[in-house]
Amino acid sequence: MEAAGTPAGTGQTAVVVGGGVAGLLAARTLARAGVTTTVLEASGEWGGCVGSHTVAGLTLDSGAESFATRSSAVADLAAELGIADAIVAPNPGGAWVQLPEGPRELPRTGVLGIPANPWDPEVRRSLGLAGSLRASLDKLLPASLGTAAEATSIAALVRARMGRRVLDRLVAPVVGGVHSADPDVLDVDMVAPGLRAGIKAHGSLAAAVAAQRSGNERSRNERRAGDAVAPPPTGLQKAGSAVAGLRGGMHTLITALVADLHGRGVTLLGGTRADSVERTAGGWRVYAGGTAHDAGLLVVAVDGPAAVGLLAGALPELVGLRPEAGPDVSLVTLVVDLPPLDASPRGTGVLVAPQSPGIQAKALTHATAKWAWLADRTGPGTHVVRLSYGRGDARHGAQPRPEPRTDNELFDAALTDASTLLSVPVTAADVVDWDVVRWGGALPFASLGHRRRVAEVRSICSADGTLAVVGGWLSGNGLAAIVADTPQQVRQLLS
Repeated sequence: MEAAGTPAGTGQTAVVVGGGVAGLLAARTLARAGVTTTVLEASGEWGGCVGSHTVAGLTLDSGAESFATRSSAVADLAAELGIADAIVAPNPGGAWVQLPEGPRELPRTGVLGIPANPWDPEVRRSLGLAGSLRASLDKLLPASLGTAAEATSIAALVRARMGRRVLDRLVAPVVGGVHSADPDVLDVDMVAPGLRAGIKAHGSLAAAVAAQRSGNERSRNERRAGDAVAPPPTGLQKAGSAVAGLRGGMHTLITALVADLHGRGVTLLGGTRADSVERTAGGWRVYAGGTAHDAGLLVVAVDGPAAVGLLAGALPELVGLRPEAGPDVSLVTLVVDLPPLDASPRGTGVLVAPQSPGIQAKALTHATAKWAWLADRTGPGTHVVRLSYGRGDARHGAQPRPEPRTDNELFDAALTDASTLLSVPVTAADVVDWDVVRWGGALPFASLGHRRRVAEVRSICSADGTLAVVGGWLSGNGLAAIVADTPQQVRQLLS
């Protein structure tokens, strides 16, 4: 494994605006190439949506609590940072989906809820005979259906090939839980890259899903056989899971990454908001809190609207490409003393179909049922439950309804929703401690045609070879996408 020492300097300098995961990874890639690097972060916290908070004396993830294993990107990074042995699989209990008529087990062999086999027992229980029959017609349809247009939504693709029941009862709950958005407006090529190409290659959507999952598993097995990185978490394939986590929480990745940057001599300036940027003869000048930071290279690693706003003066052609702000998401964490939850009545958690009546949450994670390391810390009878609120402006298949806003409204909603979703009464008297974390516009919104806009943004920004823009709004949502894309973009800048 590579040592964290600072490489010989190249004489180049860089400023990175934004101290989230993308900004920290950009700084690491620059520093490894010998570039003297400064990171400016508006808040006093590093890691963006991969953060932590303390509830009932437990240090818990305040944002992302797992990563997708569809690529080796996060596992490779963990290995480089010396924490590969902390990668763990979730417990094999599986998740559930809340439908209007009640809970059902969520099929484990799918992509974004799209089943690889419409006749799997778990799929049939959710779809019914008619739904599975309609979904199976997918294999008889021409491969051009859903793949001919330049861009299409995840909903349009699923509706055309497998029918509305698959969309409403499987895909909408998963997409809502992951992206906080209506599948009718999400670009399938951004939220499920390679899926449409898989239809052309394998003849159907179900076959494309099966091939994608098979390819992911084969890739993990090849990495294990070659020992190129740490082996995948024990039981990951057996459980049918497409995610993994870190013992102690995903926020430990940020701790290791910040330590690595300090070891490489990177200057980290928290509480320093970049107010404006301008071109100079030698590159770029960033004004932050009355101080000017000059550098030959600039990497902008903030959310899409903020990035375009910062660069618009220097690159006015970006103004028309400003993306929509992501939805506001609120996470309510409850630590409860409730022994009946020891039985994990809904496995690792529940995703909520938006048409389900009387439930305001879009998802519930039973964290102590999902992660063995956390259950060991809390002990029997004490449980960590996290509920997520905020589906964006559109709720597929449901009438718009007010969302809880204040902390007290969210707490009351969490008690009601947890009781319904877990089928175990959860009262205020059961709560040891609780907390609300809000993420304003944190999830990138990959609306239809977003892939083309990303290409245009990057073409404009990379024109003179001194600027790169990175982050989830460009790479796609999720740690795996950001960790894979960011170093690649910075290496292109350096070349």
